[in-house]
Amino acid sequence: MSRILLTGAAGFTGRYLAKLLSEAGYEVHGLVHHKPSEFVQGVYSLHEADLANAAQLTEVVKKVQPNKVAHLAAISFVPHGDVDSLYRTNVIGTRHLLEALTISKGKTPLDAVLLASSANVYGNATEGVLTEDAFPAPRNDYSVSKLAMEYVARLYNDRLPLVLARPFNYTGVGQVDSFLVPKIVKHFRERAPVIELGNLNVARDFSDVRTVVQNYRRLLETPAAVGQTFNVCSGMAYTLHEVLALAQEIAAHQLEVRVNPAFMRVNEVKKLMGSRARLDSVVGQVPAISLTETLNWMLKAPL
Repeated sequence: MSRILLTGAAGFTGRYLAKLLSEAGYEVHGLVHHKPSEFVQGVYSLHEADLANAAQLTEVVKKVQPNKVAHLAAISFVPHGDVDSLYRTNVIGTRHLLEALTISKGKTPLDAVLLASSANVYGNATEGVLTEDAFPAPRNDYSVSKLAMEYVARLYNDRLPLVLARPFNYTGVGQVDSFLVPKIVKHFRERAPVIELGNLNVARDFSDVRTVVQNYRRLLETPAAVGQTFNVCSGMAYTLHEVLALAQEIAAHQLEVRVNPAFMRVNEVKKLMGSRARLDSVVGQVPAISLTETLNWMLKAPL
């Protein structure tokens, strides 16, 4: 049985990927900062370690001896208040992990290390469809930290089998409502009369978390993916006006939308839409889940 080390195993994406990999026959070892009180489905064993603690990470890697690694752990909410923590986790923490894997390399065959970056590294790009060759232009600390992580990873390209993923926006049941779509879903589920949002004209490429983890699994299992960078996206962009209209139709509820200037970011990325041509050509096309299906799932999921 192939062993996989999954960082951020108790997080939103990690829980879906852990279950998927376990069902595929992997022995999933989850890395978490603090062990959660609830069971994480699909995880063979949970290991506690702080990404900022290089010694702890090295000890976990030596213990697990993974054949594959999926590095999802990160501070992922863009307006996170603790900027120092954001850089410590996303940049220094990743370097610690890569160094730990390098130290342990050779004891067990390591054939793929998937690093989850972000499409936010492209910044405020508005023309056409973004390919992986688009020039990075990060516009906030989160996206700068992810681009810095990518540059750190390049230092290990000749030592580790790295695969870099740049996921665009994605959502699903279980994502916290500090993110945009879960916030909208929460208001419709509660039949709220009013919702306050920021710029309604921003457009995003939304995917379903279940599609994203299927793509992650394929990237981990495809030798030709090593050494490459991939957009993980739907190839379609929706404005917030369109998301609200879809949710309203499914929920059969109408609410008043108020634009709150406090929710409008100075460096707002106006449009993010990705090309999935490279991803599809290397790992094959994963069956798409439409945004309508995703919203229906989220709106009707048991509380």
